[in-house]
Amino acid sequence: MNLLGERLALTPLKCAYHISYEPTDGLIGHLIRSALRGDPVYCPETIARLFAADRGEHLFAKGGIVERAVRGELVVSDRYVLSSLVYQGIACGSDLPFRLNEDFPYPELLFYFEIDPREALERIESRPVKDQFEQLEFQQKVKARYEELLPAYGMAGTRIVRIDAAQTVEEISALLWSELHKMPIITV
Repeated sequence: MNLLGERLALTPLKCAYHISYEPTDGLIGHLIRSALRGDPVYCPETIARLFAADRGEHLFAKGGIVERAVRGELVVSDRYVLSSLVYQGIACGSDLPFRLNEDFPYPELLFYFEIDPREALERIESRPVKDQFEQLEFQQKVKARYEELLPAYGMAGTRIVRIDAAQTVEEISALLWSELHKMPIITV
C-alpha cells in the first residue's frame, strides 16, 4: 500500500485519491486491533459487530469512502467486506457476518492475494505482534473460504484480479499498478 501511495502521488490523475484500510485508525478500529491480540477478549460475534461498525464509519462518516467516491475520488482500501465474510464467518458462523454486511456496497475492483498459508505465516513470523487468526489451521480455512465466496463478487459486477502473493513486493506493486492504470482516473 505504501508503494502504491507513493506511485499515485507522482502520477498525473484526473481526480484525488485516498488510501485506507480496515480496521481503521478510529476508536472502533483500535478496539478491534486490541481484541484481535486478545486484550480485551471478546466473543467472535462481538468482533463481527465491531468490524461492521468500523466499516460503517469508514464508509459513511464525514470524509468517508462514500463521500469521497461521490466526489469522484479513487479510494483504495486494504481489506473490506469480503475479509469479514471470511474471517468472522469462520469464527462465528456465516449468518451474522452476512447480515451485518449485506447493505455495504460491492467494490468496483478487488485484488485477491493468493498465497500458501504456510508461506503467509512464515512472513508473519517477523511481526512483533500477532493476532488470533494467524495460525496454520485457521489460515487454511481462510484460503478455502475466500475461494468459495469470490465467485459471488464476480457475479455482482466486481472485477477480480488474482495476484500471486509469493512474488516480491516490487513485482506485486507493478501488477497492482498495471491494473489500477486501467482505471479511467489515471491520465498516463
